[in-house]
Amino acid sequence: MNVRELRIPLGERSYPILIGAGLLAASETLAGLAQARQVAVVTNDTVGALFEARLALSLAGAARRISIRLPDGETHKNWQALDHIFEQLLRERFDRRCLLVALGGGVIGDVTGFAAAVYQRGVDFVQVPTTLLAQVDSSVGGKTAINHPLGKNMIGAFHQPKLVLADVDTLRTLPPRELSAGLAEMIKHGAIADPAYLGRLERDLAALRACDTTALGDAILRSCEIKAAVVAADERETGVRATLNFGHTFGHAIESGLGYGNWLHGEAVGAGMVMAADLSWRAGLVDDSLVERLRGTIAAAGLPVRGPAWPFERYVELMSIDKKARQGAPEFVLLERFGAARVQPVTDAQLRATLAACTG
Repeated sequence: MNVRELRIPLGERSYPILIGAGLLAASETLAGLAQARQVAVVTNDTVGALFEARLALSLAGAARRISIRLPDGETHKNWQALDHIFEQLLRERFDRRCLLVALGGGVIGDVTGFAAAVYQRGVDFVQVPTTLLAQVDSSVGGKTAINHPLGKNMIGAFHQPKLVLADVDTLRTLPPRELSAGLAEMIKHGAIADPAYLGRLERDLAALRACDTTALGDAILRSCEIKAAVVAADERETGVRATLNFGHTFGHAIESGLGYGNWLHGEAVGAGMVMAADLSWRAGLVDDSLVERLRGTIAAAGLPVRGPAWPFERYVELMSIDKKARQGAPEFVLLERFGAARVQPVTDAQLRATLAACTG
């Protein structure tokens, strides 16, 4: 497949997203960024064994290259992982001109990006996402973070990468569950911003779940275009960017309440989108046919459509620690229709009814 290129337009901090097959071993852009610099590849044992040797070909011009391995999984997106990166960089005398390369999924990308944001007050980094979810969402836009036991992604920084390199060949190694998790974020992009794209995803779900690289390349590009436009308009999530969290208030509550890693992020967001759509209906914004269509699409993508059966008070407790919460009271991204969303508060009665209908 041809290499697709998209730029995130942020003035002097603009950067390209490259999407294609075989990019790890043959990226002139990455080679140029690494030339004559200290380079640290941050990955985990699973991803590193699969792809680090291939990536090394694009990093051959580095003055020095080291590998930093983190434990695998959402449970390790924490201070300990962050400190391990710092310790290795300091032991190896990495200076302010160094380059960090995040090779892996969303956990690796978020932790590496946060490390880059604060190491010596900020160094360059590159995102090399190897999961579908990371390629369409977490690698784009400069949001970096670690989790806290009380809340997901609550400790972090905005720090834009110099490059996002999305090699669709890496997706061939994903288990079906991980692939479905990435589809959740793509469905979200269609639901909040592009009804035609949502329809295309519904039509192509079988090909996407079968890892058809052409279908995936086209869909990844459109998802990145949607996110790029939102990031360019609202880099630091003071307005429209918050709509990218459709389904996430419920989803983050599910992740933290179950314990990080028990549900994949995309699985929690899938159920969360159904809950948010149901809440949109109860708030009088959409009709129930929209809710049923979205529920069917999410189920067809292989994702859960119901949240855990917790009491109302437990959900509210978990959702009160959320970036959209105001003085501890949760607010929600609701659909006005397919293609338009907004943040607004809801009543206890509406939220209770949604939780009763969409959990258990």
